[in-house]
Amino acid sequence: MEPGEADSSPARDSPASAELRQIIQPVENIAQAVDFYSRAFGLHVRFVDDDRFAALDAGGAVLALAAGEENLAGHSAPAFKVTDLDGFLASFSAAGGTTLRGPEVGPHERRVVVADPWGNRIVVYASS
Repeated sequence: MEPGEADSSPARDSPASAELRQIIQPVENIAQAVDFYSRAFGLHVRFVDDDRFAALDAGGAVLALAAGEENLAGHSAPAFKVTDLDGFLASFSAAGGTTLRGPEVGPHERRVVVADPWGNRIVVYASS
């Protein structure tokens, strides 16, 4: 944004407001993936949820390792947290996005997989 230009981004309290929280990386085996990413990149484990999900500290973001049903998007995808999932979906659709899966209730959240106009998949979730 140039000096003097108005900020046209959505307000932080609007339904379209989202916070990038993690990048979801699909894996086949959580234990092996945790071992690999910890050793290869020096990432610290935040938590492991059985054989389905793990979160590793990647500096300013989280690398989320997802196996089985938790591999929501089918490939690497950013995951945004919102406060109002239904409000977000209305804004996202109005902006030209498409809902691919959900909304559905996950183990700890309500979530949806959406796509931007170019087909990139994005996971969006809200605390339940």
